[in-house]
Amino acid sequence: MAIRMIREEGDEILKKKSKDVEKIDDKLLELIQDMLDTMHRLNGVGLAAVQVGVLKRVIVIDTYEDGTEPYILINPIIIKTKGEQTVEEGCLSFPNKYAQIVRPKEVVAKAINEKGEKIEIKAKDLLAQAICHEVDHLNGEVFIDKIIPGTLEIVTPEELAERQENRKNK
Repeated sequence: MAIRMIREEGDEILKKKSKDVEKIDDKLLELIQDMLDTMHRLNGVGLAAVQVGVLKRVIVIDTYEDGTEPYILINPIIIKTKGEQTVEEGCLSFPNKYAQIVRPKEVVAKAINEKGEKIEIKAKDLLAQAICHEVDHLNGEVFIDKIIPGTLEIVTPEELAERQENRKNK
């Protein structure tokens, strides 16, 4: 499919709330495939439709764990959280910026998949973090507003490539 342009820091669309998806059609399925292709090309863990300029409640996530397919969540809602974890986080819309942030250790989310089926996901650790991060995007919230003060760092492209490689090898 197509690689879409990522909306970056300063783009006002990132602060807007996304609208519920009313129907799953070919246009939406094309958007989802483009989002997956874009996320994979950029070595991202997750991507929300708003990050490619579409104000629809759609997210894709790939934790790159062996044997797992990417998650496609339409109209996701986090219904339960448990515990907390302090994690390093970055975002495709904030290239080369990383910081520590506190996220739930576990979440339960409800959504619809690309086939229109209702699903429930019980997630922990990285997947829980990614779901929270991407759902925040759908609500017009960005990670940079939630960081632990004093932890923001800007990394070079070489350091970024190394971090992405390390994440894939975990």
